[in-house]
Amino acid sequence: MTQEDGDLDSLVRKRIRALRVAQGWSLDELATRARLSPSSLSRIENGQRRLALDQLVTLARALDTTLDQLVETDTDDVIVSPMIDSGHATMRWPIRAEPGMTVMRQRMTTPPPDNPASLRAHSGREWLVVLSGVAVLLLGNRRFRVETNQAAEFPTMLPHAIGTAGGPCEILGIFDREARRGHNADKKS
Repeated sequence: MTQEDGDLDSLVRKRIRALRVAQGWSLDELATRARLSPSSLSRIENGQRRLALDQLVTLARALDTTLDQLVETDTDDVIVSPMIDSGHATMRWPIRAEPGMTVMRQRMTTPPPDNPASLRAHSGREWLVVLSGVAVLLLGNRRFRVETNQAAEFPTMLPHAIGTAGGPCEILGIFDREARRGHNADKKS
């Protein structure tokens, strides 16, 4: 085993323990969820038992994480610069850990459309928070007023649109791959 392998081994063991503690679980609770004996789990966490791949998969599932996240070591590139679209007053940041997920900041200056035919529907989910001002979110035939520091989450298969309520507002949104694709298609039409 190389020094690098030993570092990874130690890192994974620390993560297992840290995730267990963060969940508020005892050794017994995680051991039950992972179908291990508490003594085996203790020896895994303390480095007294060899880590087997099948145990790592089971522990990752029990801890509600992925094997990739449990063994990830790449932390060199943590800063993400925005992609700026000045034509649409947006800034976008991809989320590397979740390919297809995007965070977008947008300044809005117009109210949502009056015509229900202008509402768009597409696959996906969106989450947004109003950073400043007041936004109006149209979902189907419902109208929601979303104030500063309030958030909204919805499936984008509902016809929807967002705009301002009487003045400029800024929103920060998180879009899954399908929602982002739907919005990109809307911009092109």
